[in-house]
Amino acid sequence: MKENEILTRLQERLGIDHLNDMQQAVNDRSREGGDMVLLSPTGTGKTIAYLLPVLQAIKGDNGTVQCAIIAPSRELVQQIDGVARALTGGELKITCCYGGHNVIDEKNSLAATPAIVISTPGRLLDHINRKHIDVETVRLLVLDEFDKSLELGFHDEMEKIIRQMPRISRRLLTSATEIKEMPTFLRLNRPMELNFLDTKKRIDRRLKVWQVQSPEKDKLGTLLCLLGNITDGRTMIFVNYRESAERVYDFLSEHNVPVEIYHGGLEQIDREKAVALFNNGTFKILVTTDLAARGLDIADVKNIIHYHLPSSTEVYTHRNGRTARIDASGEVYVITGPEEQLPEFIAIDEEKHLIPATPGNGLLKPDMASIYFNAGKKEKISRGDIVGFLLKNSDLTAEEIGSIDLHDHYAIAAVTATKAQAVLQQIAPLKIKNKRLKITMLK
Repeated sequence: MKENEILTRLQERLGIDHLNDMQQAVNDRSREGGDMVLLSPTGTGKTIAYLLPVLQAIKGDNGTVQCAIIAPSRELVQQIDGVARALTGGELKITCCYGGHNVIDEKNSLAATPAIVISTPGRLLDHINRKHIDVETVRLLVLDEFDKSLELGFHDEMEKIIRQMPRISRRLLTSATEIKEMPTFLRLNRPMELNFLDTKKRIDRRLKVWQVQSPEKDKLGTLLCLLGNITDGRTMIFVNYRESAERVYDFLSEHNVPVEIYHGGLEQIDREKAVALFNNGTFKILVTTDLAARGLDIADVKNIIHYHLPSSTEVYTHRNGRTARIDASGEVYVITGPEEQLPEFIAIDEEKHLIPATPGNGLLKPDMASIYFNAGKKEKISRGDIVGFLLKNSDLTAEEIGSIDLHDHYAIAAVTATKAQAVLQQIAPLKIKNKRLKITMLK
């Protein structure tokens, strides 16, 4: 693909009219060829940065896998897939593979060999072992969040995968954190390093970090009070364990706080729905483990709450990286119990003194509601189909329809909360594209 075509689609489909300094540097230096290691903070647009040279290097669909993009989480794989499809406009065959996704759908998609495969390590190795895909022809290898992909849990899988790729001529590695030593099986050849981690200093200046002291070891009451004291905006509450996420979620729900939950123990469809409902404004609060600290495409997060202290500098950095993205500002709240000491890597700007408050129906009241359709891409339903269906058969205006999340076998449409129930009554009995679907409200 030509560079000007990619840049045009970047503007038309993703609303980005110019590259930032990091992206421009990657695009310029990539013309020199060779391996590259890109270090840049979370939220600075690394996906677009490496897709620019990758897409320019792909030689159309030629019946072979030319590029493999490997990322450590399902959500990051899905995000990369979405950006890649927007930039290619259907001109290249792309297949996305990850655990929790329908294996049969992936196998069928791989039957027509893709030019680019985007996958988590475990699922890609599974397809290789089952002979669903031949990666011997791969010339371009991208490891996104390589610090995570190369850690102990993925190390053996990654080595087995890369040994099946003898023709790699170029490797692009990206991360927001450094690692001390690269594994030898990567066969890196004097890689060019582009280090933009000093950008983090400018991001930190847009963050205000508060310490919130809990009078009790159990911080739930303090958390509830804090939610009544903070400014409006999307809020992510980070805990260290799945069980804690469930406990915090149950407590807030019992106190009538509109909240969603996200962690690795949920079924894939529930994880996808949680992200969609948080992103589209149905819920403004997300309780999560560190699984959501990287890889998720969530816009406009205003507040980060560390319910549990982060275990390391890297964890703290990635959690905070969910806010103050691009040129926005953000608020970070660190809750400490009576016996807890702040780690050295957390620098507090000010202590937050809470006034008695609980979240009411004001600040945290959702702006949008989500309507679920039990059909998606595999049933030939498009975003345009859903928008047209809503405009034709309900009282909604175009401005009252929010994001449309389209998946293989279902779709979620965000609509203005005040009209949602009336809209559901209007459209539930109707057919879309001559198909009778189950149309319900997600809560």
